Amino acid sequence: MDVTKLVAVNAKRLREEKKLTLDAAAAATGVSRSMLAQIERGEVNPTISVLWKMANGYRVSFTALVEERGENAVSVLRQGEPSPLSEDGGRYLNYPLFSFDERTGFETYRIVIRSGGALDAQPHLSGAEEYITVFSGSAEIRVGEAVYTLERGDSIRFRADVPHGYRNPGADTAELSMLIYYNRS
Repeated sequence: MDVTKLVAVNAKRLREEKKLTLDAAAAATGVSRSMLAQIERGEVNPTISVLWKMANGYRVSFTALVEERGENAVSVLRQGEPSPLSEDGGRYLNYPLFSFDERTGFETYRIVIRSGGALDAQPHLSGAEEYITVFSGSAEIRVGEAVYTLERGDSIRFRADVPHGYRNPGADTAELSMLIYYNRS
């Protein structure tokens, strides 16, 4: 299913499960009522930043908005699956891989950042942590005011309930694996 359609279905379902009107959802998320309505109708492809605002406002994982629901014991994702979410004019691509699972408390992504691409992320839910490994290129990871430069093979773990961001300062495309863990304690 197309990611815009998935977001539309999931956004409406989540808002209704929370028993929120569009006005109450706008207040909770910081996303305008009209934008939320357009998203729920599948008329717009929201940015990653808007999806994070919605996820934080609804107090759900990011992938709760982009996942295709279903229960399988084995899931295999092939190259090109799923469609990426893009930011920064297509220079930052986020491929949601495995959606949040209550049993494990985490979700995973493949991130591709083209040269000069960047994303400033909003703080995630309290206690959330990110685990990132760089598989190619280089990436600068900003956590609060501190910036960490990672090269191929480097990894970082940090509290993601603070402002943070990602940037590719190099000429080559950076490819990263990202796991977001939601601490339930």
